[in-house]
Amino acid sequence: MAGPCSLAMSAFNLSIVVPIYNEAQQVGPLARSLRVLQDEWVREIILVDGGSTDGSAEQLGKEFTLITSRKGRAAQMNAGAAHASGTWLLFLHADTQLGSSHIKAAMSHGALHHWGRFDVRLSGNHFMFAVIAWFINGRSRLTSVATGDQCLFVRRKLFQAVGGFADLALMEDVALCKRLRKRHKPLCLKKTVTTSSRRWQKYGVYKTILLMWKLRFLFWLGVSDDKLARLYRCSD
Repeated sequence: MAGPCSLAMSAFNLSIVVPIYNEAQQVGPLARSLRVLQDEWVREIILVDGGSTDGSAEQLGKEFTLITSRKGRAAQMNAGAAHASGTWLLFLHADTQLGSSHIKAAMSHGALHHWGRFDVRLSGNHFMFAVIAWFINGRSRLTSVATGDQCLFVRRKLFQAVGGFADLALMEDVALCKRLRKRHKPLCLKKTVTTSSRRWQKYGVYKTILLMWKLRFLFWLGVSDDKLARLYRCSD
């Protein structure tokens, strides 16, 4: 007869979905971090390639499940979710570091919650990164809205019930959270994941802060995701 622990594992197993596109520079660190996640809670790790041309998909696909879809995080994550068989889904960005202890923290609350996210910190030593993370985490806790860098996790049935990620070029994570919070409050874990600050470092901390605020405000006003994506790309 199966014990309580094995029953819990079968009831709360996790499919991790990772959208990738031209991640050759991240292949080594990403593969190492994903290997760490292969524990008793994780049913499968699904990489969803959006048409990489740098060989990163082939390298990573040797160790993990690899599928393809059209380019775009929303489309790629929906494709991964459709392929998944776990009772829970966790969406992990390629440049965010997640550990097995995060998985345990999320799944140990699985019986009481339907979706959630982690607190986030930015890599790097700039003093403003801690300030930015504090505001991101506080805003998320107050609004029940999280960004993809916070590693959203959700019951697969609930994800399917709300229609998955909207087919948006940008802000697909915000749109999903707004639909999820109408049904259930999120589990806001204080356990911290680390996401890359490469964009902030490349384009400037204050310039990037202003851009992110502008994009969220325009999204709130109802500006189309295509226009928001163009503004985001124009900053590159």
